Amino acid sequence: MPSSGLSPAQAFDTLLGGNQRFVRGVPLHPNQDAVRRSELTTGQMPFAVVLGCSDSRLAAEIIFDQGLGELFVVRTAGHVVGPAVLGSIEYGTNVLNCRLVIVLGHDSCGAVAAARAAVAGQPPAPGYVRDIVERVTPSVLAAQAAGLHSDSDMIDTHIRHTVDLLLDRSRVLAEQVAENHVGVVGLAYHLAEGKARLVTSRGLPEAATGDPLTPAAI
Repeated sequence: MPSSGLSPAQAFDTLLGGNQRFVRGVPLHPNQDAVRRSELTTGQMPFAVVLGCSDSRLAAEIIFDQGLGELFVVRTAGHVVGPAVLGSIEYGTNVLNCRLVIVLGHDSCGAVAAARAAVAGQPPAPGYVRDIVERVTPSVLAAQAAGLHSDSDMIDTHIRHTVDLLLDRSRVLAEQVAENHVGVVGLAYHLAEGKARLVTSRGLPEAATGDPLTPAAI
């Protein structure tokens, strides 16, 4: 499968530009017509993988103003990581040649709130929801150990931990980042403003992650 032709930094700039249009209320809604639909029947060349929370308010193609065939999206509650998620991301970078991986968290995340409640001693979540809560709990404990207790700090810590986990668990992705073939970026989305804020990045030049995303940590 050929590459989209974008470098990791160019892919990041493309997403940034789309989010800025969304925030200003002037989205282009590109590549969403019948012609584009027909073009994609023989294959796809997305330029970025997005691992995002399943929250219904976090539709990646909308908040980044992208169209059909441009983003390879993986979503789980709390953007938790398991074998299927890792395999999907590796498919995106190794087979589809996506040059950028985004971990997309957001404020008022139910999974993080549930993990905080569990740490505080509330009754455990039922069924498989408990598995999600248990995967988020280490992030909550790490934030608290560092003296961080606000919702924003908890979200940022969980995003950083997810980025670290991807690179720790996936040798394929870690090697691609080390070779400057792929960049990995963690973003926190603010529901009220519609803005994606930089939390952390790996494998991108610092210039590519400067303002106006106001980086919290690089």
